Amino acid sequence: MPRLITYNVHRCVGVDRRLDVGRIADVLAEHDPDIVCLQELDVGRARTGHVDQARTIADRLSMNLRFHPAMAVETELYGDAILTRRPEQLVKVGALPTVAGVPGLEPRGALWSRIDIDGTPLNVLNTHLGLVPREQRLQADALAGRDWVGACEGATILTGDFNATSLTRPYQTLCGRLADAQRILGLKPSVKTFPSTFPAIRIDHLFVSPEVKPVRVFAPQSPLVKAASDHLPLVFDFEIQPA
Repeated sequence: MPRLITYNVHRCVGVDRRLDVGRIADVLAEHDPDIVCLQELDVGRARTGHVDQARTIADRLSMNLRFHPAMAVETELYGDAILTRRPEQLVKVGALPTVAGVPGLEPRGALWSRIDIDGTPLNVLNTHLGLVPREQRLQADALAGRDWVGACEGATILTGDFNATSLTRPYQTLCGRLADAQRILGLKPSVKTFPSTFPAIRIDHLFVSPEVKPVRVFAPQSPLVKAASDHLPLVFDFEIQPA
């Protein structure tokens, strides 16, 4: 059964303030995923020792890597990635809309890979939305629109850190196009991932098309996992079925 993990790795700096890329790789390896969607990766940034975090994690897991820098300052990059050991093809990367005139907003983006799951193509979209509600609404509208989810054919998973709970309009917008995997499973209480030390908020989501049948969603909470990032990883087991 295929397994996907979505994980905001907080530039591989843990809640103990220790920078440890290997620790993030160890967390992922422990759960043996087929697909990994990561947010908040540094590539070549001075603040994290100029390491290519995306490549380092991919190499540790023996996975192919697709990285999209939502933000680039000269040679320093910051963004999101999709890793997999399955055959895959990059379909699209791109920026998401932002709000003009609000200081301090980080650029946001998304990436889309088509991954072969035992002969069936699976669209996997990974993103990290902004912090301002108006900005989130614009970004959710874009993701739900014709250039992203609207362009997907067949089995589709949209995942990442949406910085928005299930009570917000961006969440409702995305649920208008895809279904929340946790809601399909009827999970009560829902699986929360933030903050990692005492997970009380559900802002990391898994949205799926009808061809994707959720089997299990959970967030590991070992001492290693709780220390590695300010988010817990969200683990998703699923099957692909006809629509």
